Amino acid sequence: MNTFFGKKAPFMVALLVLLILGPYGDSRVSAIDRSTYKSLKTFSEVLDMVEKNYVEPVETDKLLQGAINGMIKSLDPHSSFMTAEMFKELEMDTRGSFEGIGTEIDIVKGVLTIVSPIEDTPAYNAGVKAGDQIIRIDGKSTKDITIMEAVKKLRGAKGTKVTITIMREGLAKPKDIELTRNIIPVRSIKSKVYDDQIGYIRIVAFQERTGNDLKKALREIDAKAHPLKGIVLDLRNNPGGLLNQSVEVSDAFLKTGIIVSTRGRSKNMESKAVARDDGEEPTCPIVVLVNEGTASAAEIVSGALQDNGRAVILGAQTFGKASVQTVIPLEDGAALKLTTAKYYTPRGRSIQAEGITPDIVVKQIRPPEEKAEEKANAENHVLREKDLKGHIQSPTENNVKADNVKKETDNLEKDNQLKNAIDILKGWDILKKNMKG
Repeated sequence: MNTFFGKKAPFMVALLVLLILGPYGDSRVSAIDRSTYKSLKTFSEVLDMVEKNYVEPVETDKLLQGAINGMIKSLDPHSSFMTAEMFKELEMDTRGSFEGIGTEIDIVKGVLTIVSPIEDTPAYNAGVKAGDQIIRIDGKSTKDITIMEAVKKLRGAKGTKVTITIMREGLAKPKDIELTRNIIPVRSIKSKVYDDQIGYIRIVAFQERTGNDLKKALREIDAKAHPLKGIVLDLRNNPGGLLNQSVEVSDAFLKTGIIVSTRGRSKNMESKAVARDDGEEPTCPIVVLVNEGTASAAEIVSGALQDNGRAVILGAQTFGKASVQTVIPLEDGAALKLTTAKYYTPRGRSIQAEGITPDIVVKQIRPPEEKAEEKANAENHVLREKDLKGHIQSPTENNVKADNVKKETDNLEKDNQLKNAIDILKGWDILKKNMKG
């Protein structure tokens, strides 16, 4: 969800001047909470002391940007201040390609961590795995680094090199991995047909054209199948993306019903998306595959199809991110990515820090060659929203990402979750006949 309205980036300076030296006098100040005014006055004093007394000359703009970063960082793991350069990189992400090493990253318990490598990218091909902690980039420590700072360091022109130093469960010491950056084409949709009857659609991420690409994929598998008896929608290791695209994807499978609702502090952040019948929705049964890396927009689709009784959800508990970030461009080209609302499934569920529970729980079974390498990665180490420092808590939390991305393979014996989904769809007609009898 993108909301666009402008603000002057160095707003803090203007605010301080207005409060402390402004022409409105005490009457304007009295309208502001006294403790807030006192804190702003303290900030102004500290800024002045640093500028005058720090051992070396300092740039005021750099200090103010650091203050803004610290303020936003204190909110939750998904809010961030972006420079103009960082904002451009975010826009490239949603359009489907960028230059870099090909990873989804996050700050987990204060450490820069790989959520998942993107398949067929330099990081994936070099053996980088979900859960790897990046402790150095080109020899420099990542301690206290922000997500945006890390993105800036990891991305770069095609052909340039970057060395990441990782720690991983089971490694005796840190490991250096040199990677050559490349163009990372993030294809939103992948599709095929199994056994001439079962359509398979994988959504890697929710980008600008995901909804349109899904409709194209649906038409293609419908033309190839003889006939189309079921669809597997694979949302495993999908980190999310654009909210409006998750609504379009859900709508492509639903004729009626609520898709998702959002609620925030302000009225303009409250919305409800409802499915519309365009006559092209598939009528065959659907199985949705999810796992610990299924997050955000992917969870919206899973929840919408589950709550409306349109699909069977199969796999493992999802990541549990039910917050909406609004990207607010600033006048100087920078932007603020701010958590402004929470989303709820059609039945009013908030899955924040809890995730979507599958209708059929099927843990992924690793092939023997992978089991040996990943033996140390026990289930309690799988990354979820609730593990992120400063995450927004679930309604019940005050009382009380994930698997590696794997290449599609025609060998279903290596993907027990997909095999289970296809077997369910193959036996659907048999079950219906037996139930009628």
